[in-house]
Amino acid sequence: MSFDFELSPVVVEWREGIRALVDEVAIPLEQAAFAHGVHDALRLELQAEARKRDVWAPQLPKELGGGGLSFTDVAVLLEEAGRSLLGALAINAAAPDEGNLHLLNKIASPRQRDRYLIPLASGEVRSCFAMTEPSPGAGSDPSLLTTTCTPRSDGTWHITGRKHLITGADGASFCIVMSAGGRDDQTGATMFVLDMDTPGIQLGSHARTIDTTMVGGHCQLDFDVVVGPDAVLGEPGEGFRYAQTRLAPARLTHCMRWLGAAQRAHEIAVRRAAGRPLFGSPLTELGMAQALIAENEVDLAAARSLLWHAAWRVQRGENAGQASSQAKVFISEATGRVVDRAVQLAGGLGTSEELVIGRIYADIRAFRIYDGATEVHKMSLARRAVRRIAADA
Repeated sequence: MSFDFELSPVVVEWREGIRALVDEVAIPLEQAAFAHGVHDALRLELQAEARKRDVWAPQLPKELGGGGLSFTDVAVLLEEAGRSLLGALAINAAAPDEGNLHLLNKIASPRQRDRYLIPLASGEVRSCFAMTEPSPGAGSDPSLLTTTCTPRSDGTWHITGRKHLITGADGASFCIVMSAGGRDDQTGATMFVLDMDTPGIQLGSHARTIDTTMVGGHCQLDFDVVVGPDAVLGEPGEGFRYAQTRLAPARLTHCMRWLGAAQRAHEIAVRRAAGRPLFGSPLTELGMAQALIAENEVDLAAARSLLWHAAWRVQRGENAGQASSQAKVFISEATGRVVDRAVQLAGGLGTSEELVIGRIYADIRAFRIYDGATEVHKMSLARRAVRRIAADA
């Protein structure tokens, strides 16, 4: 067995290009975005610059206009983009579009590819993914779906239900909706891809969450629609299986982006501490400050190693469910610790958007919940371990 962590010249070139985009374009626009919100005009401005610099969508196949790079290469590049909360948006690798691009490329029909995938890949439109529901509906337990789909005698489907916390819904062109049913016995789940202007889709209120840098907010959506069979994404009743097709890579791309944000928060805090005299010496010479710095260095290095290993398994086509769960648990918790220590190290300004750390701190907290809460992944990992050891007994 051999391990080679050397980056290819192509990846180095992409990384340098993305770093320049982040430093020269995204970071200078951050304060205005924090003050006035992240909107589509800003997205289009950022994406035009990414195209001009030839750093567009490294994760997409070349036939969709992307870089066609491997998943391990993407791990390096999305971390680099994640150094700014606007970076992934600029290169068309931000959630929820990035996960929807992957899903549509895997299972969309030819008509759906033309209507939805190609415009999304080009940055012409945005999308959303509607699964989460108000209690007692689906959240950490997707089997609790209350949104239903009922087949009708004329071949159409009637979809009814309510979703909430749907990221990017306001201004999205289309939505991928998870609903219960679809099989003859009305078990399973079915995905539909729907234009947002379909009669019977109602955009509701924005949730006022602590994370605020997602275009289109986190919204309530109500469904009472009748659609044709061409709206079914994939096969009826197979929605849970398709969700795993989307979620396993998507949770890792979240890890990539947030690792970049945590790395930047750490660097800002250390730079500030090095230039800040306190009690007769630079803050970085005090033992307790050094402990914060050292703990961050360890967490960042461990997170990166675990991420690269999980990405390698995905790239090889292995069943990477366990590896992605391990990565999601550790990296969501570790990056949270890193940014929390960065706030402490930076002092009062560490809580501010002015120093950026405060904005990263607020936005990264939700990462421990979405794409599988830490506790849900731990439950899954524990069950796998029990089954594995029982099988060996």
